[in-house]
Amino acid sequence: MTDPLQPIRRVITHDDAHGRSRILQDGPSPTVRVVAQRPGYRVTNLWRTGASPSAIDAPDSITEHVGVSPPSGGTVLRIIDIPPEPKDPQELQRAMEATFSSMYRDAHREVKPGEHPGMHRTQTVDYALMLQGELTAILDEEETVLRAGDVLIQRGTNHAWANRSGQPARIAFILIDAT
Repeated sequence: MTDPLQPIRRVITHDDAHGRSRILQDGPSPTVRVVAQRPGYRVTNLWRTGASPSAIDAPDSITEHVGVSPPSGGTVLRIIDIPPEPKDPQELQRAMEATFSSMYRDAHREVKPGEHPGMHRTQTVDYALMLQGELTAILDEEETVLRAGDVLIQRGTNHAWANRSGQPARIAFILIDAT
């Protein structure tokens, strides 16, 4: 099957020895992760910082990143491709379990009977920028549909993401460690 969403191109700039701005790297991220049990689900981790404020010339440490949360005091930038959800509730449950057990072990899960199996919480402020397609942001008390160009500010609340559109979706996240 052909992947409907192209890989993410990562371009990193820097100042050379003469103080002139240059492109340091241009190509795919070295950290693209997939969940075999959930075809079409892809997490592309692009950059992270270890503290705030961050050193402008800090080395690239994204290959060291594990889990969903940024380092203490830091940030992480990622883009997630989310395929349409399975219609069968048991298949959806299996897909979510596979996703969280392999990718997001550090996310706090608060799934109650009858809730979406992707419910989770992180100790972060997240800027979620909808890039392509449509996703439903599910909260404890309500939900809303996000489309390309929409932005959600996620402030450590219990939530899940559902792709009910029948088409692949792409969303960018900037996660900022928070208290």
